[in-house]
Amino acid sequence: MKRKNALLDITEFLKLLLDCLKTTQVEYMIGGAIAEWAWGEPRATQDLDIVIDLPLESIGRFSEELKKRDMLVPTDIILDVMMEDRADIPLNAIHMYSGLKADLYLMKEGDALRQSAFKRRVLVDYGPPIGKVYVHSPEDLILYKLLYLGLSGQPKHARDIAAILHARKNKINLEYIDEWVARLGLASIWNELRDGVG
Repeated sequence: MKRKNALLDITEFLKLLLDCLKTTQVEYMIGGAIAEWAWGEPRATQDLDIVIDLPLESIGRFSEELKKRDMLVPTDIILDVMMEDRADIPLNAIHMYSGLKADLYLMKEGDALRQSAFKRRVLVDYGPPIGKVYVHSPEDLILYKLLYLGLSGQPKHARDIAAILHARKNKINLEYIDEWVARLGLASIWNELRDGVG
């Protein structure tokens, strides 16, 4: 067990969160750079993106288990985010001693893309020390990267998408992506990226 003031690395932080999710029996799916490790290429990150399916009756216990692991996410904050229907605002779980942060995205009714992605999550074995974890499918990771690219313009999202397309080649379900791209109004960004990758 690490001393509280000892700095965690990102994999140790992820294990803390996975332990919390397992203890509270909350279903999850990892996105962002950690999912990119499975489908594209590894890149450094200091943040985690995790989708959680948190039942109302589990909020109190989940908050307590995070607190035991030095992350303060009060129940009233969780409820506020859960009731917010105008924007996709994550819960910020910040480790008090290392400063590492996890963005926890809540499953919500009416979010068809996230519900589809959750059904399509994939169990991937990263080996020690992480082990087997649920991550976004490569197609859904591409869709979320396209969304974030459209919102922020950050080139890392375009690089991540290109890395997935290169690594997966003919193993990507392009029909699924095309269907969602049309629904989300992301066709121009997607077509430009695909043309660039070839």
